Amino acid sequence: MTAAPHTQGDRPLILLPEDLPAVEMVALDERDLPANTYELLYRTASVHPGRPALYLLGEDGLPWREAACWTYGALLERVHQAANAFLDLGVPEGGVVASMLPNSGSAYAALLGAQAIGIANPVNPMLAEEHLAEILSLTGARLLLAPGPGLSPELWAKARRIAALLRGPLVLAAVGHPPDTGGVAFDAVAARQPSGGLRTGRRPGPGDLAAYFHTGGTTGVPKVAPHTHAMEVYMAWALGCSGAYLDDSVVLSGLPLFHVNAVHVTGLGPFLHGIPVVSFGPLGYRDKALIADFWRIIEHYKVTSFSGVPTVYARLPEVPEDADLSSLRAGAVGAAPLPRKVRRAFEETTKVPMLEGYGLTEATCATAATPALAPRAGSVGLRLPYQQVKAVTVDAEERPLRDCPPGRTGVLAIKGPSVFPGYLRPGPGGPVPDPSGKVFDGWLLTGDLGTVDADGYVRLAGRAKDLIIRGGHNIDPLPIEESLLGHPGVAAAAVVGAPDPYSGEVPVAYLVLSPTEARVDEAELLAWARAHAPEPAAAPKAVHVVTGLPTTLIGKIFKPALVEDAVRRLVSAALDEAGLTGSVEVETRDGRPHVSVRLTGGGDPSGLTADLDRYAFTHEITA
Repeated sequence: MTAAPHTQGDRPLILLPEDLPAVEMVALDERDLPANTYELLYRTASVHPGRPALYLLGEDGLPWREAACWTYGALLERVHQAANAFLDLGVPEGGVVASMLPNSGSAYAALLGAQAIGIANPVNPMLAEEHLAEILSLTGARLLLAPGPGLSPELWAKARRIAALLRGPLVLAAVGHPPDTGGVAFDAVAARQPSGGLRTGRRPGPGDLAAYFHTGGTTGVPKVAPHTHAMEVYMAWALGCSGAYLDDSVVLSGLPLFHVNAVHVTGLGPFLHGIPVVSFGPLGYRDKALIADFWRIIEHYKVTSFSGVPTVYARLPEVPEDADLSSLRAGAVGAAPLPRKVRRAFEETTKVPMLEGYGLTEATCATAATPALAPRAGSVGLRLPYQQVKAVTVDAEERPLRDCPPGRTGVLAIKGPSVFPGYLRPGPGGPVPDPSGKVFDGWLLTGDLGTVDADGYVRLAGRAKDLIIRGGHNIDPLPIEESLLGHPGVAAAAVVGAPDPYSGEVPVAYLVLSPTEARVDEAELLAWARAHAPEPAAAPKAVHVVTGLPTTLIGKIFKPALVEDAVRRLVSAALDEAGLTGSVEVETRDGRPHVSVRLTGGGDPSGLTADLDRYAFTHEITA
C-alpha cells in the first residue's frame, strides 16, 4: 500500500520519490484547481487581501530597502483596471495583448489582465524588429504595450516601427510615460477604469488559450507556443509540490516576464499559494547596482529561494562575511547545463543546496524538479506529478520509434497536463495550434537527450542540436566545458562545433578568463584542453579567449553566435591564405551558416572559392 505523501495543511508535498505515486492516487481533476489564471489570483486575493504580493525593486526611484509593495488586494485591483482598459481600447474578448514591457508592477498587471479577458503575448524587446513584427502578425495582436518615450526612447521608437510594419488594427499604448506621438497613454486609460471587478462576464475555461510565448529563436523567427489556462494553473499547483511555496516563503524574481520561468516559478506559482515575490527591478539580473547588493537584498527581504540560469549564479558577488542568509533554503537552476564549478562555489559560500530542474516552453515551464530530501547526483530532478517522461529512439525524420528501457539514453518525451497543443500556425480563420512534427499521440518530443530511471528521475545527456558530430562520432560539449572550467584561470567556457572539411565538425572552445588569475595565453589553454579532454576526439581544435560569452536576455549562452564567430575566423584565415582582402559576414539560415565575402582588393578568388567549397556551409563571394 502506498504511504500518504508529505503535506503542509491540505497541500501535498513531494520531498521523496515515494511521495509521487501517493499524490497521484488522487486524480488531477479532483484537486479543485482554479478554472483559469484570473480565478487563481482572485481566490488568493479574497482570502489574503492584505498579504504582500509584490515588492517592486527599482520602481519610482526608491532605494531597494524602501521598495513599493503591492498587496494581493492591490494586485487584483490593478489587474481589473488593466483588463478593463484593454476592453476600453478595443481589444475584443478573447483578443491578444502583446507586451514589450520590462519587469514592473504594470507588467505583472498587464500579463494577468490580458489573460483575464483574452490572451497575453509577452515578447523579448531585444529581438529583431522584423521578428517581432512576424510574431505579432502571427498571433493577431490587437494592442501592443511598450515603455513610453520618457522611460525608454529606444524601445518606444522600436515599438512604433514595429507597429508600422503590421497590417490590421493595432493600438500602440505607452506605459509609464505619455507618448509623444503615435500612441495612447495606457496609464491614464487604466486609471479611469473600475478596480472592483471585470467589465465583462466572460470567464475563460481551462481549455481556452491564456498566453502565447515565443521560443528562444536561435535560428530564424522564434516559434510561438500557446499555453492554455489549464496548463498554467496546473504548473502553478505542481511547482508548489516541491515545497518552494510554504507559508513563510519569499521568492525573488530576476528573469524577464516574457520567459516562462519568470511567469510560473516566480509568478503564478507564488500567487496561487499566497506568498510574496521580490521583483528584482526592470533590468532583473542584468542590473549591476542591484546585483552588487544581491546578498543584502536576500537578507533584508528574508528571501527563501530564487531561480536563475547558470550564468546568473556565476556572476553573483561574494557573500559578505556579516550577511545573514538564514532565510535562504535553496537556489533553483535550470535552462542550461550546470557546471560543477558553479555549483560548488554557490553551495560552499551560501551553505544551501542548488536544486536543478528541467523544463521547456512547450511543456509550460517545468517537467522535473529536485526533491528537497532526495537529490540524486547527476539528475535534473524527479518528474512532476501527473506528468509522464520517457526516453525514445527516433527515425531520420525525428519521429518516435520505440521506448528506451530505464537508464538508456534517448530523446526525452513528455506527456501530461503541461504539454502544449502545438506551435501556432496561420489558419483560414486565424492562428491555430498545430501539433504535427512535435507532439505524437500526446507525447511531446523535446529534442533533448537523456535517460529516465525507474523512479522518474531525469538525467540529461545533451541537447541534440548542440551535439558535435565529428566524423560520425557524437560528442557532448558539456564534459569538455567541465574540463576547461577545471583550469584555475578559466571563469566561463563554451564549446561549439566548427565546420571542418574532413570531419564535418570539430570542437572549438571559447573561454573567459578569471580577473583574479594571472593571464594565460591561448597556447597554454589549448594544451590544457587537450590534456584534460574526456576523450581524444573531444579535444578542442582551437581555443579562443574572449571578454564575454554571448547570452540571451535571460542569461543563457547563445551558442549560434559562437558558431558564426568560428566560421568567420575560419573564412578570414582562408582569405589571408589566398592573399586576398575583404570583409566577411556570417548569418544562420535554416540552421546552417551562410557566408558572404566581399572582396575589397584585387586578386583571383578562385582559390578561395575552391577552399570554401570543401565545407558544408553555403557561401557567396562578390567583388
